[in-house]
Amino acid sequence: MTTMIPAPEVLADHTGKPRPFVDMPLTYEEARLGTAFHEAAHAVLSMAYGMHIITSEVIAFEPEPGMWAVTGNTKHQAQNTPPWHYAAQCAAGEIAHVNYLMAYGLWTPERAAACAADHDRELAIDVLAEFGFHLGRDRAPEGGKSWGMVRGMARRKVGHLWQEIRTVAHAMTERTVLTGDEITALTGLVNPPLIGGAA
Repeated sequence: MTTMIPAPEVLADHTGKPRPFVDMPLTYEEARLGTAFHEAAHAVLSMAYGMHIITSEVIAFEPEPGMWAVTGNTKHQAQNTPPWHYAAQCAAGEIAHVNYLMAYGLWTPERAAACAADHDRELAIDVLAEFGFHLGRDRAPEGGKSWGMVRGMARRKVGHLWQEIRTVAHAMTERTVLTGDEITALTGLVNPPLIGGAA
């Protein structure tokens, strides 16, 4: 854990607004591993859907002396990814986070609710809108899907790739940052080449 607070852009959503902090009553190690599961799910599903993973990491820091906070970041390049696959990888983080709580005997309704990642949902809504696809927060708009439907897609894929997600999450907890190539070595998934050398 670092005592330095990450740069504001690391703690911001895709619009530049700070992501909210959510209090989840867990030990530091439990919270760190939960965040690693969240990021591992983004990385593994992205790779499974043909996106290039640059890095995936868990970021732990002291916002104030004697306090700690944990967040994460997965950098990827979407490469002609079908929009609903992109949305599903956005939803995968919170799905895997809740699955982690259940698998490790830590689940409570309050902790599960704290796994909600509204910033991931809003990113999916905005990215899909750029391509003319309609993703609704709580209902399916005409010709589109609801966030609940996308979460269902993600839940199935997370279940199918749970072993890979678990492997990556534990490695991320130990190493803090994993590259896409390291995730490939751990899982056997293919990390497509980076197109144009930019993320």
